[in-house]
Amino acid sequence: MIRIPHFPLALTLCAAALMPVGVSLTSPARAAEIDVWIGTASSQLSQGIYHCTLNTDNGKLSPARLVAEASGPGFLAMHPKLPVLYAVGTLDRTPSVIAYTIGKDPQGKSTLTQIGSLPIGDGGGTHLAVDATGTTLLTAQYGGGSVAVFALAEDGSLDRRTQLIKHEGGSRVVQGRQEAPHTHWVGFSPDNRFAFAPDLGLDQVVIYRVDAAKSELAPHGHADVPPGGGPRHMKFHPSGKWAYVLNELDLTVSVFDYDAQAGTMTRKQTVQTVPRRALNREQFVSASEIRVHPSGKFVYSANRGHDTITVFEVDADSGELNAIQRANVRGATPRNFNLDPSAKWLLAAGQDSHSLASFVVDPETGTLQFNRSVIHVPSPICVLFQPE
Repeated sequence: MIRIPHFPLALTLCAAALMPVGVSLTSPARAAEIDVWIGTASSQLSQGIYHCTLNTDNGKLSPARLVAEASGPGFLAMHPKLPVLYAVGTLDRTPSVIAYTIGKDPQGKSTLTQIGSLPIGDGGGTHLAVDATGTTLLTAQYGGGSVAVFALAEDGSLDRRTQLIKHEGGSRVVQGRQEAPHTHWVGFSPDNRFAFAPDLGLDQVVIYRVDAAKSELAPHGHADVPPGGGPRHMKFHPSGKWAYVLNELDLTVSVFDYDAQAGTMTRKQTVQTVPRRALNREQFVSASEIRVHPSGKFVYSANRGHDTITVFEVDADSGELNAIQRANVRGATPRNFNLDPSAKWLLAAGQDSHSLASFVVDPETGTLQFNRSVIHVPSPICVLFQPE
């Protein structure tokens, strides 16, 4: 894919070329900047949600600044239609989901203003997602092994919790990690008919039917990953034909055929993100995040301990994966990363290095190159762009 120059800049350059010598432009075009919202883990350094901007021309990051105080507002989500941001964190020692409106201060800097919160009713939230209609919000609770369902008001504020669904059991394959359910992620199918909850303790992706009008879920089935895999996060291919599940415990990605009509997943491939011989040299290893390039040609996954991002190419006919690069994240413990909306830039968050690093994405090969832009962010574990 060939990148077309940012239109205002291209227009300015053309106009400058046509101007007589000695005539200057009085209003040179400014590089586009987009908002980057950063969720953080509970730590001595972190105070809440942070914000910076990404220059979409050169990939440089502005210094991060605190925009909302909260304890451990780890994962963030954006309303699909309104300037409202959601976080799972702790308020007054209570695990909660929190809603903020996005605005600007007199200096033009982006701000967050809290517009409400609701108790989750279980252990601290690990992940959250908003459905495509903007009426339903889900949270995943790792400690409680549950999914909570919330109804949203028309203005994007939190209305009420409608359900708290507890998972049961445990695969018991990996001692100390799989004796009980540990729901790690929640999300919706492309058509918004189904919801998915990878459960690390069960070695399953639990599937629900969605009633968006009532903000309720109903059990629908599950999909299995290899025993001891420990499913953590998942993403759909843009075609909707395939789903990619990242397994935390054995650092693999499982590829599933997805039947959109039936809402079922059939596993057909599982690949290592890092060769086992390389993992054996590390004291600690754990997979963390997975993303799909909007072109559908590439998949990315992060490897904590090995501190790399694996780049996979996607077979256009089968959706199966082949690893083509493992890029050093230039930080420690990449808990999260994200592609900007143009997919030209990738930002990698180092939880233990307290850093956010910028990489340029090759549009033809999908490979990553360090952009030499790194900023300090306390304990970052979620990177969210606006728009997402």
